[in-house]
Amino acid sequence: MSKINQVHIYTDGACSGNPGPGGYGIVMEWVGKPYKKEFSEGYKKTTNNRMELLAVIVALEKIKTSNVEITVFSDSKYVVDAVEKKWLLGWQRKQFKNVKNPDLWKRFLKTYNPKNTNFKWIKGHNNHPQNERCDFLAVQASKKELLLEDVGYTKSENLLF
Repeated sequence: MSKINQVHIYTDGACSGNPGPGGYGIVMEWVGKPYKKEFSEGYKKTTNNRMELLAVIVALEKIKTSNVEITVFSDSKYVVDAVEKKWLLGWQRKQFKNVKNPDLWKRFLKTYNPKNTNFKWIKGHNNHPQNERCDFLAVQASKKELLLEDVGYTKSENLLF
């Protein structure tokens, strides 16, 4: 009997001002293997919740096999509770009406597989090595000279006026 592959994904989002320049950081580790990857990206104007969620989405999109058990560790109650407390199912049923970040939640649903993906909340800024590393990556990404446009945020902001 072969042991199923396990991946631990650690994510964090950061924002200087809310909204303001922001970024995400990701650390991905194969359990029991000396394999680790890090990713980050920064955006001109966004929110902390968008960066927290985008980090999870980008990490899940990087997984290229379905034969893997995934555990996502995040310090975002917004993201973890939306999935674990099944708020997301209700939001989906009402077609994301009056829900923040519908573009990202819809993108999340395209890559999320509840059969092989679990979420665990971890306390932020609590000396957890991978979470601290993700925070560092997210903050550094938000300070880059060339930041991307968070098109989903820009579109939703323009709908308000």
